[in-house]
Amino acid sequence: MFHLPHAGRAALAAAALLPVLAMAQTNPATPAPAPTAPAATTAAADPYLWLEDVTGERALAWVRERNAASTAKLHADPRYAPIRDGIRAVLDSREQIPYVTRQGSQFYNLWRDAKNPRGLWRRTTLAEYRKAQPAWETVLDIDALGKAEGVNWVFKGAECLPPAYRRCLLALYKGGADAVVMREFDVQAKAFVEGGFSLPEAKTDTSWLDENTLLVGTADSPATSTDSGYPLVVKRWTRGTPWSAATEVYRGEKKDVGIWQAVDHTPGFKRATIVKSLDFFNQQVFVLGGTASAPKLEAIRMPTHMRYRFWRERIVFNPRKDWTVGGRTYKGGSLLVADFAAWQRGEERLELLFEPTATRALSDYVLTRHHVVIDVMDNVVSKLEEWSPPRGGTGPWTRRDVKAPGPGNITLTALHDPHVKDDPLANHYWLNAASHLAPDSLLLARVGRDAHELVKQRPTFFDATGMRVEQRFATSRDGTRVPYFVVWPKGATANGDNPTLLYGYGGFQVSETPFYSGSVGRGWLAQGGVWVQANIRGGGEFGPAWHQAALREKRQNAFDDFIAVAEDLIKARITRPERLGIQGGSNGGLLVGAVMLQRPELFGAVLCQVPLLDMQRYHLLLAGASWVGEYGNPDKPEDWAFMSKYSPYQRLAALPAGTRLPPVLLFTSTRDDRVHPGHARKMAARMMELGHDVTYYENIEGGHGGAADNAQSAQMRAQAWTFLLQRLAPAPAPR
Repeated sequence: MFHLPHAGRAALAAAALLPVLAMAQTNPATPAPAPTAPAATTAAADPYLWLEDVTGERALAWVRERNAASTAKLHADPRYAPIRDGIRAVLDSREQIPYVTRQGSQFYNLWRDAKNPRGLWRRTTLAEYRKAQPAWETVLDIDALGKAEGVNWVFKGAECLPPAYRRCLLALYKGGADAVVMREFDVQAKAFVEGGFSLPEAKTDTSWLDENTLLVGTADSPATSTDSGYPLVVKRWTRGTPWSAATEVYRGEKKDVGIWQAVDHTPGFKRATIVKSLDFFNQQVFVLGGTASAPKLEAIRMPTHMRYRFWRERIVFNPRKDWTVGGRTYKGGSLLVADFAAWQRGEERLELLFEPTATRALSDYVLTRHHVVIDVMDNVVSKLEEWSPPRGGTGPWTRRDVKAPGPGNITLTALHDPHVKDDPLANHYWLNAASHLAPDSLLLARVGRDAHELVKQRPTFFDATGMRVEQRFATSRDGTRVPYFVVWPKGATANGDNPTLLYGYGGFQVSETPFYSGSVGRGWLAQGGVWVQANIRGGGEFGPAWHQAALREKRQNAFDDFIAVAEDLIKARITRPERLGIQGGSNGGLLVGAVMLQRPELFGAVLCQVPLLDMQRYHLLLAGASWVGEYGNPDKPEDWAFMSKYSPYQRLAALPAGTRLPPVLLFTSTRDDRVHPGHARKMAARMMELGHDVTYYENIEGGHGGAADNAQSAQMRAQAWTFLLQRLAPAPAPR
């Protein structure tokens, strides 16, 4: 559930975990003595170290035993099956919006339903897509491929070479892991290319340089992997030659997060770049030039905290920190534009398009052929602005407010394809609007107009009649105002007795914005539960400063914010501790794990999913080393001094005698190769040893998202809702 930003490349970036429930945090009680900084961990120091052996026979036997006990308890509840079937109906609904990716004149979609659990990769035209029932052409049946090859394939994505978009590099993975198998595919022949580019399973990132050449980074051996498990080397690979003959373009250092490449194929402005990720938030970027035998790298003139995008002759800057250049300081979170060639020559002329305020932050932006469309979060509600460059190239840029659906959350996707001559969609973009109670609407928007064409509408998956949403603010320990959304079910009042689920994340500058969820609606709101979404520090709701306020030694701020929301819910008589549950996944799993130990008396149940919990060893497990910039390095005594105060696995044993923790459901996946399942396994084992109420479930597939198909996802979510209902809204005993 970590977002790993680097030059806009999505290959490494980890998608945020789908929210199922919520999570909270508390003010620490009197701290026990901090554990010492780790040296080599031994079985004596950690008796459950053996559970880190992901596929070891002993560990898997332990997992299967826990799974059997948990499913027996949860599946026997009469509420489980109806909730599972209701969620499965949502996931398999043929009325879902089939979101598309443009490739020239074709629009591609990966479609999953009950008949096609792994999915159909298919395509259509925009004219067809605008119809209520488009005609789709199947390009690749993932279920049929898996059956034919005897592999449980999951489709991760495709990179197709413009302008023809005929040859594509498909990323396929087994059961949901981050590591992929890369294979070249011909979308016209609808077949894999015989003798084409192909690489075995690894964490791989590929880019087309031209029809016969790739830039490739693959962590296929210790020698080509960083300490974080991502590519260390980028190579140039020529068609018809073995991978072993690929020539090295750039080599990083083992301590780097990873080395990546990207190619912008815009005609007249083609650029290949090499990105050296120093940590999660800092990078050095080079433009690749020279020849195949003598590559040359030119550094882009910008600080390492910068995020950027190329835009034809321009470069767009989005600094994470305040940036002083040309005698002026621009706030972190600003959006600026420069002429790239002039910038590289040393000219420092920048056009400021957006600057954050105390309540306004840049959520996202898209680049059309001639304009910049900005999604601004104003107190966590989306608003849109259009910016247009001066005609003739001189003079000020002009701004226009866009009338957009709301209040709620908006996501934007540009539609311009520079390879299409006189592109009719040059200044169009997709606008997806949603809120907690209003299903997603996909609209076709055009710069300069407020009228939008409704192309697709997500169905209503639960009856929201009588439900309502309010935004409230809690006051954190240091006086910071923390916003949160409360979604009230029909008929609920502030009587102090509502089963309530508080969800949070609080890390990696990930913003928690309103969204529509059939799972939340059917599994919780329809059962009479109140759902709460917290916008705590560590996220990006108020720009980079909101995130940086919870980095490293400031992590407790995120916990304090979450605790403040929980306390505010109780003070406002929305709920009481026995009825208040919290949920978080990945970094959010760390959040709820830490909070339940700091303030166990505040909560009646905890849902902790694919979590980080052992912060003494997290950097040694899978991709953990890439998050040192977020949390700190526990091998450094000065870092472990603050990390040890909240690390859940270590703090568990330091609890005062007699402390009772709220019931916990720990959920993880064997195939998660991002956050190690050992975190959840060891926490569950130690909690059981200490006599706490623990329910544990581990999906053998699923990856970091927890599930590899809709059936697994429905089961996972139904188990979570059932657990929460059992603890927070127990069914009356039969008469």
